[in-house]
Amino acid sequence: MSRIAESELVLNNDGSIYHLKLHPEELAHDIIVVGDPGRVPTISRYFDRIEVQRQNREICTHTGVIGHKRLTVLSTGMGTDNIDIVLNELDALVNIDLAKREVKPGHTNLNIIRLGTSGALQADIPVDSTVMSSHGIGIDGMLYYYKDLQKVYDKAMTEAFIKQCQWDDVFPTPYAVPASDRLIQRFSGGDHLMGITATAPGFYGPQGRKLRLETTHPDLNQAIAGFSFEGRRIVNFEMETSALYGLGKLLGHDTLTICAIIANRVSKTYSKDYHSTVEKLVVSVLEKLSV
Repeated sequence: MSRIAESELVLNNDGSIYHLKLHPEELAHDIIVVGDPGRVPTISRYFDRIEVQRQNREICTHTGVIGHKRLTVLSTGMGTDNIDIVLNELDALVNIDLAKREVKPGHTNLNIIRLGTSGALQADIPVDSTVMSSHGIGIDGMLYYYKDLQKVYDKAMTEAFIKQCQWDDVFPTPYAVPASDRLIQRFSGGDHLMGITATAPGFYGPQGRKLRLETTHPDLNQAIAGFSFEGRRIVNFEMETSALYGLGKLLGHDTLTICAIIANRVSKTYSKDYHSTVEKLVVSVLEKLSV
């Protein structure tokens, strides 16, 4: 096996992975990722004990135990660019020998569940509901920097989206990637709605918000919301899921996003207390993870 150069696999002086500042033994194989660093202690306070607490920039990590289950909760910050860093470094912790700088001969699978917040794109998706993402449709372009995207994306859904939305090639080419079937089965059966999630590379213009700048296509949100494929529709907008699903599949990990709906872009409504919705979501996911 070829040795990975110092410039490519960057480690800290203590041997930890560069951005996460974690050693392999400090990571559990069941991982909850959130955007907000402040949400990490909100989740880890349910742990029976916390073994690891680490902070670097917007990445905060707590690893601990609930009952007999070891869990890691980690913040990614916002955007697919941060997901690119976090997913590659999580994978490196379990599938690369950091001391030898060599890919391990056997593969270790991680379960990575994103608990986030998002805005609904359909009038009938109420604020304070929760949505499980069957697919992530990325309009961010991230996955095209990696080889073999065609092996993991949903070609038919991608082509249908481009055609139905009359996609302008001024934007990055979209891609659709499914969630882990195993994790969908594991977390289904609750109050979660199911739908496709659109992932944008920003919060304002890329999601059709206008403050002082005009957007290129003012009707883009309506086109995205009007998309339909085999009875499925796009129900919400956020900034991480497509990269999470795509990189997860390319690297051989199971990934799933469940989001609290804190705004409805059609009815122009916003949650009065989305923290309670997020708290209920956290409790329900921890109950299933800790079994």
